Amino acid sequence: MKGGILEVLLVNAEGIRHKHLVGRSDYYVFIECGEHLYRSKISSGEDEKAWWNEKFTFEFPMSDWKKLTHLKFRIMNRQLFSDGEFVGETIIYLGGIITEGCDRGFLEVKPGPYNVVLEDDTYRGQLKIGLKFISKKNVIEKTQEHITEEHNRSTECGRIVHLWRTLWWWSSFFYSRDSNKTQP
Repeated sequence: MKGGILEVLLVNAEGIRHKHLVGRSDYYVFIECGEHLYRSKISSGEDEKAWWNEKFTFEFPMSDWKKLTHLKFRIMNRQLFSDGEFVGETIIYLGGIITEGCDRGFLEVKPGPYNVVLEDDTYRGQLKIGLKFISKKNVIEKTQEHITEEHNRSTECGRIVHLWRTLWWWSSFFYSRDSNKTQP
């Protein structure tokens, strides 16, 4: 097997603590899988809820997938004069997702809530995340099926166009022949 693709949908966060007493909080998330690291866009935390609705894609060869154990989400609060302040983190273990995804060729986990762990190892709020694992073998097979379908469609369309041209040519030939006979 060549490898796999993990798509991560970062939806929102609820109930995470606000650091600012005045004003609003601006949150972003670092998403880490193996050596790959992504940063989400900044979302304002209004009514203790932050929305991102962003998709991130991790693509690895199968040898790397076997070594990867988890996804880590670090929620940060943007500060005016610093890099950001840590709010909390969520870790999702990938063992079952990768194993079952490889066996089936495809696995999707609908967006659901995951607890946010604070610095003092207590829980506060939830991060809503969806996952989709697609094995490369499955991607290649689907692509080949799509190409075959497109080829079959184009062949059918070509036959219909050829038939239409032939009928048009024959009808114009007989029409011009009949119209020449009727003229003196």
